[in-house]
Amino acid sequence: MKALGIDIGSLTTKVVILDSNDALSFNVTPSGDEPESSARAALEESLGQSELNLDHDFYLVSTGIGGKLLPFTQQQKAITTCLARGVHYLFPSARLAIDIGAESCNVLKVNERGRIKDWVNHDKCAAGTGVFLQKMAKIMRMPLEEMSKLSFRASSGPAITGTFAVFAESEVISHVHRVPPTPKEEIVAGIYSSVVSRIMTLCKRIGIEKDVAVVGGVALNNGLVSILEKAMGFEILVPEAPQIAAALGAAVIARESIEKGADR
Repeated sequence: MKALGIDIGSLTTKVVILDSNDALSFNVTPSGDEPESSARAALEESLGQSELNLDHDFYLVSTGIGGKLLPFTQQQKAITTCLARGVHYLFPSARLAIDIGAESCNVLKVNERGRIKDWVNHDKCAAGTGVFLQKMAKIMRMPLEEMSKLSFRASSGPAITGTFAVFAESEVISHVHRVPPTPKEEIVAGIYSSVVSRIMTLCKRIGIEKDVAVVGGVALNNGLVSILEKAMGFEILVPEAPQIAAALGAAVIARESIEKGADR
């Protein structure tokens, strides 16, 4: 029996297949309007990569905003639970996990067994999330990848102090259109610093403890991670595929259930 984890987010759906203690495959696909359809499409693609199909014997654990809407899973787990287990699988030494997703930011304290000791999140406003950065990229008229590279050229950045996303957007627009305009690299650095400021507020609320790992799609942004490391004062752990952490954690839980004798 294979262990599967699936994380259905607002923008992407992630699937991880585990066999024994090794990841067989993972897949990241855009989420559609229907969570079940998105989940089935992602599962079929991931299974195809492993030369498996839906007729094989699986134990599936789901998580994410659409995790409870799937009729064919054996378990549904909270995103924070799965994040903690996924981060522990990737980095056993991690004691603080920062998940920066499309619409929320979670900060978790993790013990030596990959269980949550404490956690806080920020999901009342888009500021400090992936959606916020996408809006900033549109205002800046450049891809997210270009923004990330550009930020390394900045020596400083303007303070973006808007508490809510709409106010922060107004500040960025004013820097873009002022005469003379604020250099683009400084604006980008200012945007990243505003996001990092919100993340640090959450981290300080529960206490910063090494090692620190960053996961979620936004962790792919090297420029933002670099500014976060400067704020922390030390190097941060980032996996090669940070967006699959929760799905990986769900797969770990599925494998543990199999080992305990769970039926499909």
